[in-house]
Amino acid sequence: MLRVAASRFSSFCSTQPSWRPNLAASTFVSRNPIIGGGQSLLGGLGNNFSGLLDSSHRLTCSNFMSQQQRTFIQMRTVLKVVDNSGAKKVMCIQALKGKKGARLGDTIIASVKEAMPNGKVKKGKVVYGVVVRAAMQRGRCDGSEVKFDDNAVVLVDKQGQPIGTRVFGPVPHELRKKKHVKILTLAEHIA
Repeated sequence: MLRVAASRFSSFCSTQPSWRPNLAASTFVSRNPIIGGGQSLLGGLGNNFSGLLDSSHRLTCSNFMSQQQRTFIQMRTVLKVVDNSGAKKVMCIQALKGKKGARLGDTIIASVKEAMPNGKVKKGKVVYGVVVRAAMQRGRCDGSEVKFDDNAVVLVDKQGQPIGTRVFGPVPHELRKKKHVKILTLAEHIA
């Protein structure tokens, strides 16, 4: 049943310029024992139901697209830790700059949610972190835009010095403008 629902949803969220009634929607067959094997999901309502079905799936499609929008790193955002300080995941408590939230290079206050047993930081500790990867796109001076697949931080102390001695994965060169040069020197790859 899950595969049928996914194919129904993808057929309505197409890139066609207009929303035309989809004739394939009235021919879906359910394999659910509650509905009954082989019955149509629409139950024979025919063409009178296609207008209502069309408008309801248009709303579903627009809600799905709005959920995919990438936003700032704000309170309760879970971020991956990409250094060897001992923490694996942190949850943002507060962004130290800006009302909306944090972006690339901004400092946040976070709580450690997952940690390795023998690390420098323990679970539940409140730490400072610098955002080194963000899923929200950011424009560059040359007109290009940079965005990453995940949200990631490097843990730092109150003076801004990294707690760990290595930084894993790509780090954007925008950190140089934010005076986080030490993080750039520890990074494997600068994007």
